[in-house]
Amino acid sequence: MIKVQGMYKRFGKTTALDALDMEVPRGSIYGLIGPNGAGKTTAMSILATLMLPDGGSAAVDGHDVLSEPMAVRGVIGYMPDFFGVYDGLKTCEYLDFFADAYYVPQSRRKTLIGELLELVNLSDKYDSYVDLLSRGMKQRLALARCLVHDPKVLILDEPASGLDPRARAELKEIIKHLKQLDKTVLISSHILPELGEICDQVGIMEKGRLISSGPVEEITAAGRGASLLRIQVLDKVSGLADFIKPRDNVVSVEQDEGALRVIFRGDPQSRGKLLRDIIEGGWVVTEFAEVRRNLEEAFMAVTGEGVLK
Repeated sequence: MIKVQGMYKRFGKTTALDALDMEVPRGSIYGLIGPNGAGKTTAMSILATLMLPDGGSAAVDGHDVLSEPMAVRGVIGYMPDFFGVYDGLKTCEYLDFFADAYYVPQSRRKTLIGELLELVNLSDKYDSYVDLLSRGMKQRLALARCLVHDPKVLILDEPASGLDPRARAELKEIIKHLKQLDKTVLISSHILPELGEICDQVGIMEKGRLISSGPVEEITAAGRGASLLRIQVLDKVSGLADFIKPRDNVVSVEQDEGALRVIFRGDPQSRGKLLRDIIEGGWVVTEFAEVRRNLEEAFMAVTGEGVLK
């Protein structure tokens, strides 16, 4: 549904996108993650036809963003990180305004607005003024606004930014429902565990490039060849940490509720040697297993940030 090839974008001496290649399958929820300045918002702005690339190509539903911008706008709903709502309008008037902008017939609008407000759980706010809504409600209203023309693709840049846990949970359920309506969703977020719960695939960006992309299960299972081990012994856990840290292939060691979490870059034979050394060192091992990372841990492993670098 979305295809980006060799896309470049520079702002003065800063390279925001550096030969970016990315594909988003039709009907999927694709999460775009990366540190600040990785190029996520720039890429989304170009796909939304709000910014021109310096090179490369991009297409949405087969429409080129450069040569067919109006066709692209007809198939996408774009929600930026920072958006404005019009004070002094009721929610129904707000959605009516955007429905008019997308040439939705007047005879269809009242029913459409009711359906959209029901979709985003704002039916009881039909006659409420926009400026009196909470931030979470405004976020959901903005999402409804993206849907007035029934787009095939939704581009959501940090839609959960600034929301409390309950509001994020409500938004997450709405996005899941959009997939059931056969929408393709490209979403960026800093709340990585929640992305892992709703996305089919994720792409990790760093310095304007997509350095890892694939199903969530694959991304969380691997990262630069490192594995995450959980090691538990009967006693002397702190002494075991000191024993393990200088060993070959051990990247980092952390204590976690009476066990050790070890980032290990060795092959299975090296892993077996580590287990043997621990046992020969006098520890009674009750658990020695590789565990699946969550999306945040996988992100830090792939980008080389934090403890999992």
